[in-house]
Amino acid sequence: MAGRIVRDDVAAVRERVRIDEVVGEHVTLKPAGVGSLKGLCPFHDERSPSFHVRPQVGLWHCFGCGEGGDVISFLQKIDGMAFAEAVEHLAGRVGMQLRYEEGGAARPGEEPGRRQRLLEAHRHAAAYYAEQLLTPAAAVGRAFLAERGFDRSAAEQFGVGFAPQGWDHLLRYLRGKGFTEAELTASGLMSQGNRGLYDRFRGRLVWPIRDVTGDVVGFGARRLLEDDQGPKYLNSPETALYKKAQVLYGIDLAKREIARRRQVVVVEGYTDVMAAHLSGVPTAVATCGTAFGSDHARIVRRLLGDTSTGGGVQLASGASVGGEVVFTFDGDEAGQKAALRAFGEDQRFYAQTFVAVEPSGMDPCELRQERGPEAVQALVRGRQPLFEFVIRSTLRRFDLDTAEGRVNALRACAPVVAGIRDTALRPEYARMLAGWLGMEAEVVQRSVTAAARSGGGPGGERGARDGGRPGGPDGGRPGGHGGGHAGGHGGGGDPRRHPTMPGPGERPTGEPGGERRRLLAPDRADPVAKLERTALEVLLQHPGALDPATVDGLPGDTFSVPAFRAVHEAIRAAGGLASAVGESPATWVERVHEEAAGPVQELVTELAVTPLPEDRPDAVDGYVRGVVDALLDLGLTRRIADSRSRLQRMDPEREAEAYGAAFGELVALEQQRRALRTTD
Repeated sequence: MAGRIVRDDVAAVRERVRIDEVVGEHVTLKPAGVGSLKGLCPFHDERSPSFHVRPQVGLWHCFGCGEGGDVISFLQKIDGMAFAEAVEHLAGRVGMQLRYEEGGAARPGEEPGRRQRLLEAHRHAAAYYAEQLLTPAAAVGRAFLAERGFDRSAAEQFGVGFAPQGWDHLLRYLRGKGFTEAELTASGLMSQGNRGLYDRFRGRLVWPIRDVTGDVVGFGARRLLEDDQGPKYLNSPETALYKKAQVLYGIDLAKREIARRRQVVVVEGYTDVMAAHLSGVPTAVATCGTAFGSDHARIVRRLLGDTSTGGGVQLASGASVGGEVVFTFDGDEAGQKAALRAFGEDQRFYAQTFVAVEPSGMDPCELRQERGPEAVQALVRGRQPLFEFVIRSTLRRFDLDTAEGRVNALRACAPVVAGIRDTALRPEYARMLAGWLGMEAEVVQRSVTAAARSGGGPGGERGARDGGRPGGPDGGRPGGHGGGHAGGHGGGGDPRRHPTMPGPGERPTGEPGGERRRLLAPDRADPVAKLERTALEVLLQHPGALDPATVDGLPGDTFSVPAFRAVHEAIRAAGGLASAVGESPATWVERVHEEAAGPVQELVTELAVTPLPEDRPDAVDGYVRGVVDALLDLGLTRRIADSRSRLQRMDPEREAEAYGAAFGELVALEQQRRALRTTD
């Protein structure tokens, strides 16, 4: 087993990999001031972005949950990689060959390169299957594609391949590439029988399933032959790479258009994704053998940048400014059940949520074949709010021409309306329901209110209870949903800042990780603490804008907050600003980070990523110097106060010499402060 990765190579990976590109594959990032980007945190649910990335220093930090670190720690957390795996993956991105310490021990529980080896096995398998699609034995697979309107270029675009009949074609191929039996077993590409390993997919059309970064993590295979006794669709088993509840087919191709158009279209199968993309709906994705769930919702929300405070405004593309999720379902009973499941997941979105159903029951693939690409586009354009679809589908089960039918329909639909989390929308849907039923609005509203109190709604008691509380289950964040706008910011204050997003020197309260960070931070109402914090931010982020001699001459007691004093000590231990001359910002911050004590390292990362209030590039240096001047002024004022106090305690006659020296020191301090304020 290889030893530890050489320390210098780890540092080189951090330096060479662009953190904004890596994070941007998982989170939609937008400019947030000079050298800063922001987006929705991928590690906790939030409505307004508190997740910041500063490419210049190679760090990220979330001001909502307190998580933070560098590009390596981001991959560890987002993909569940071990440290060595994350370093190896990033090194592969930039074509860097890593060195390992001879005889060094690997980290506990880590097998260096394991994940990368599994990804390589999948990459080779995808290439093998794609080649096999062109062979005579794959004629049945090509015929299947042609019957559905997919030519060779379409197959290549989506990486469609063919798994030949036989038990060990892929097995022998991958063994020839040097993969071990243990690696092949762990990959999920093989199955285990009494006689050993054999190919999992045989005689099937195969689609590679990629994660958001574009790496192949699994496969989906469609039955083609009559003698195949297996299921119609067979997917990869759960592995270290493939978690079906956490992948969306087509997400690698759709992610950029999802972010640009603020829209995602959820279809039901691989061919539907292909048909949608080829028909001009490039935001289509599909689940892989499982219902759309909470993990899928988190992926979609991150890519949408789900932060809208308004709704209903349409872009030229037809998508809402606040973003929208469009579910496509068959018009049959199964499709209606799927819509009800989506209704539950809708509560996880702050975008608008819609349903697109073709009246004759055709899916996007069939629609493209029968009526062309324009029909697929029209299907998406003709979407209707999810709530309306669920309610109307429920109404169709009853005979509304009879009093009994209307009453029973009301009893069935009232819990649906009561399950809408956004309380502002409930009365509107209650009025719409009254119109569809032909009943008095007051009667319907009473039924909805009663259903909410009794715990109605598709989500059960909790769904109604959460829906009846304006903040929802998150305990305060306003809840948006489909069918209407996502709500607005609560309270007053700066309209550009979310209530949980702190300003310089401020600390968030009541959010994940808050208690841990409050141990390192002062009361946000303390103006001195705010100044000290901001001063450390500029020292870490813009050392080149300051005079090293002035800053490095600051005494050890400059910072009164213990945590900030500890950061200042780490700066001094790293050699001060003088040592930062000629270094990259990332290297400078990394040295300070290494000198800081354990819990203070988190604070160093946070300070290095915090956006500064000044966001004009040509004014940043002046702002930085102004902050440090204010800190110097504060220090001089403190020393002047101490000097005057000391003079008051002295006897000018009996301590004439000492008194004169102290008085001279006071005069000098006051002159320094006067000169500092004059230059301002």
